[in-house]
Amino acid sequence: MSVKNHLQKRLSVVFLAGSLGALTILSAPQSKPVMIGPADGPEDIVRKAAAVTPSERQIAWQEIEFAGFIHFGMNTFTNREWGEGTEDSKLFNPTDFDARQWVAAFKAAGMKMLILTAKHHDGFCLWPSRYTKHSVKNSPWRGGKGDVVREVADACREAGLKLGLYLSPWDRHEPTYGDSPVYNEHFKNQLRELLTNYGDVADMWFDGACAEGPNGKRQVYDWPGYWAVIRELRPQATISIMGPDVRWCGNEAGISRESEWSVVPLLKPIEEAIADSTGGIDFQKKDLGSRQALAEAAKKGAQLVWYPAQVDTSIRPGWFYHAAEDTKVKSLPHLLDAYYGAVGGNGLLLLNVPPDQRGRLHDNDVRRLKQAGDVLRTTFAANLAQGAKATASQTKKSGSYGAANITDADKDSYWTADDGVTAAAIEFDLGTAKAFNVAMLQEQITAGQRIEEFYVDAWTGSEWKEIARATTVGYKRLLRFPEVTAAKVRVRITRSRVCPTLLSFGLFHAPDVS
Repeated sequence: MSVKNHLQKRLSVVFLAGSLGALTILSAPQSKPVMIGPADGPEDIVRKAAAVTPSERQIAWQEIEFAGFIHFGMNTFTNREWGEGTEDSKLFNPTDFDARQWVAAFKAAGMKMLILTAKHHDGFCLWPSRYTKHSVKNSPWRGGKGDVVREVADACREAGLKLGLYLSPWDRHEPTYGDSPVYNEHFKNQLRELLTNYGDVADMWFDGACAEGPNGKRQVYDWPGYWAVIRELRPQATISIMGPDVRWCGNEAGISRESEWSVVPLLKPIEEAIADSTGGIDFQKKDLGSRQALAEAAKKGAQLVWYPAQVDTSIRPGWFYHAAEDTKVKSLPHLLDAYYGAVGGNGLLLLNVPPDQRGRLHDNDVRRLKQAGDVLRTTFAANLAQGAKATASQTKKSGSYGAANITDADKDSYWTADDGVTAAAIEFDLGTAKAFNVAMLQEQITAGQRIEEFYVDAWTGSEWKEIARATTVGYKRLLRFPEVTAAKVRVRITRSRVCPTLLSFGLFHAPDVS
């Protein structure tokens, strides 16, 4: 992607952010956007925010948790990050291409999805597209009969990995780019190829890079038209970053917010946002969904939507492979920090791992992925709170919402308090003293995101001692702390938008990797 791409994507995402409310029909079934305005008081605003819930496809996306990105293509063979679009197709010629090796390495890391750059900004297509000559069909690889997308799709299917595809809207090779209506049809045609010829696609990933075409005119992307093609052909696929389902976290460094809200305010429908590029929110802001942020948006009139964050970064400094970076693979602690921050901070971690000119992942990258996966598997192999006796200070009187639901491993049962109760404590009796250094909380996000502040305490035998604290929970919150040995643990929810929910609580022991 590179710094320049980062900057262009930032500008594009700003205007997109204000645009999605008018397109909820494209992302049904999910709750409709909830309007807030100057007449709403602070409590009205937070009640409305708590009523916004995710779609089924957004929930399925969140449960992926950890995904891999593959940047592979013409830039791999020119040692660049961004191509010009003038490269000779014959340059693409991997000598030992092995999609199964990619998939095996990603599975070893614990990833559940692979997103492939089917076409980057240089316009070179990794499948034999009917709509351009600039593709693998005119390369010497596999005698011009090769299809990277096919081999990756097959390898993912065999291994049980979900497939995602990145199709760059910016195409520096395509001569119709800049002739907006004509190019938009070209782009939709390529989308249709990818979405009909390769089986299930779980995610379509777009960035916002945009420029002038050969005619000197800036291309105007038909985002609603692109999304409509995806909804028609792959209705369960999420549309990420420049789409209505998943937003960018705001950086490409794998850094997460301390408080990541899935419910954010959008100020304008898409047509107005595209027209004047002032209708959105800046996704690089530290605060997107707090009470204060919602109150500021309400002054202007806004719609609240469920728009969760994807945290993307590369295992190397670059996004494409460069031999000079073979010794610059991120350390194991660095990768674990990114995992805990993203997956454990109500997001999804998308880690890029670029194949080399052989068409294989470098041994250094493969080794690091396995190391990370081994640590995560060891850490989360046993939930030390599973089956613990749970008691709550308050439980909703109507229905089956007891605290025992938190430790029963059932994704449909959960604990909640009575309406109007926004603070509560849940105590977990582990039966015997156990050593742990990681805690996990999950809200029942089908009922919205509610918790704003909580503490985790351990019983010392004579008193409760605080061992961790945080703000938001959402889909999942993971907290690390120095090892504690205790037989009882308590979660104190001190602030919630409406009555809090807890779907799951866990305690784990992570090995030392320092």
